[in-house]
Amino acid sequence: KIVQLFSQEQRKAAAFDKTSGSLMKSYLKMVIVFGIFRPSIYFFYILGLIIVLLFGGNQVIKGYMTIGVLVVFIEYISNFFEPIQQLAEQFDVLQSAIAASEKIFTLLDEKNDILEASNPVVMSSFRGEIEFKQVWFAYNEEDWVLKDVSFTAKEGEILAFVGATGAGKTSILNLINRYYDIQKGQILIDGKDIREYELASLRRNIGQMQQDVFLFTGDIKSNIRLKNETISDEQIQEYAKYVNADGFIQKLPKGYDEIVYERGSTYSSGQRQLISFARTLASNPSILVLDEATANIDTETEILIQDALAKIMQGRTTLVVAHRLSTIQHANKIVVLHKGRIKEVGNHQDLLGLRGVYYELYELQYGKV
Repeated sequence: KIVQLFSQEQRKAAAFDKTSGSLMKSYLKMVIVFGIFRPSIYFFYILGLIIVLLFGGNQVIKGYMTIGVLVVFIEYISNFFEPIQQLAEQFDVLQSAIAASEKIFTLLDEKNDILEASNPVVMSSFRGEIEFKQVWFAYNEEDWVLKDVSFTAKEGEILAFVGATGAGKTSILNLINRYYDIQKGQILIDGKDIREYELASLRRNIGQMQQDVFLFTGDIKSNIRLKNETISDEQIQEYAKYVNADGFIQKLPKGYDEIVYERGSTYSSGQRQLISFARTLASNPSILVLDEATANIDTETEILIQDALAKIMQGRTTLVVAHRLSTIQHANKIVVLHKGRIKEVGNHQDLLGLRGVYYELYELQYGKV
């Protein structure tokens, strides 16, 4: 649709033809090599057989060799060339395997930038106290995305982040999960640096819900369970009901056994989001991280999602990123970011009273306050 919308059919078709032509040439080269290699093996096999028959036959006639010995030598020739012929038949498979193995080993040789402590702390759950202490962070070691960022979130609080695109909101959420490590400062959960925690237990206790929900190929049950076999079918249904997902799931032909294709392409964005909420609830995280979780959702589904979010956030420390300020007015604290720095901190009414960056953002979205 996008290609047609911008009238790029011919250009894209030409690019596809070029790529296809290059692929065809590569295949032709492979076919030519295979066409030469296999007959060559067969030629040498026949040549060896002829030599053995001529020489051996002459020896048998002269009485220097028995027919049985000649038959053994013929069998030797056959056994010698048989594996070579099989190798020739699998030549194209071998070439593909070599190319694939190069990619696999390149991936395996990649260094893991996120390293665990020598004796990491394993946590079954967190209280949920979060603190950023003078955090500096850059993706490429040059351009600072976050500059001297400090804030705290108490247990059970809802902390929202707002700001223009590129202000560093999503980067903060990524750092909580240790997808990246900071260059300066500290990130603490329950008073301990997150680098001291076991990575698996840290991420297990943080439930992240994003705008672009990824569903795996399988069925709805497997997407909520995520290989955690301790979660029963009854619990899955209970979680789905709790986040308002059971209504549309029950209307599907196979219910919770309904097929899910890669990325959940046959479901609406709202339905995918509700399934992801049930999945998050099933993991019972101590901390919630919401990155534009209600964006691009129709009004009717948004009501269900907002209700589901309110239920999930009860008793959990929650970090929220949202562009629509109406969705974060209930937050205990709102952090206003601008070009990687914190400009304002407070609740909705306090920030409006400051008539600063937050006030301007609110005015842009909703007009005069």
